[in-house]
Amino acid sequence: MNVRIEFSYITPKGTETSFSSDDVRAAKALLLAEDLEKSGRAKDIVLVDKYENKWTTKEMMKQMEAIKTEPHEVIVYFDGGFDRTTGNAGLGCAIYYEQDGKSWRQRQKALVEELETNNEAEYAALHLAVQELELMGVHHLTVTFAGDSQVVINQLKGEWPCYEAILNDWADRIESVFARIGIDPEYKLVSRKYNQEADRLASQGLNGIDVTSTIEL
Repeated sequence: MNVRIEFSYITPKGTETSFSSDDVRAAKALLLAEDLEKSGRAKDIVLVDKYENKWTTKEMMKQMEAIKTEPHEVIVYFDGGFDRTTGNAGLGCAIYYEQDGKSWRQRQKALVEELETNNEAEYAALHLAVQELELMGVHHLTVTFAGDSQVVINQLKGEWPCYEAILNDWADRIESVFARIGIDPEYKLVSRKYNQEADRLASQGLNGIDVTSTIEL
């Protein structure tokens, strides 16, 4: 979870102004905010996430402590496979995370019908992963999403334009969930070599093979 620090600063002679920091990880922001509080010259310190939710330092500390017992340090691999002859797509995602001091992996796949392109299948696979995160209770965290689709990764990073209405619709659905549960996404483009697990899950989904699982690593 990335946040910025906002606060007012008062000089010994009473001159006052306001400051806002760059976005930093919540843990680092807490350390900086605590140091500012100790100075005795900063007041009205709040931590603000990308959705403009505001947290006091005490509220953020409580949130960070609660996260330890919930899924965190999350990285998601996703992939979509498309069959042009049928319009069916196999979706796959592998979610790696920490919880209660242990490492876990959750796999999920799905078969969907009546899609139009491989790019739509890739977006649908990411949407499947995002739905899984919500079911897992992941919230108010920075999550890394890794995939081999240049279209999906670069469009969601804002580096490529998206002219297709159907892909924009998928992006809107995904970002709506992010806003609802407080996910700050980071996108990572990987080669197919490093996305083989999600690719296999997508193929299994397309073939109707049940591979849903959660295991401790």
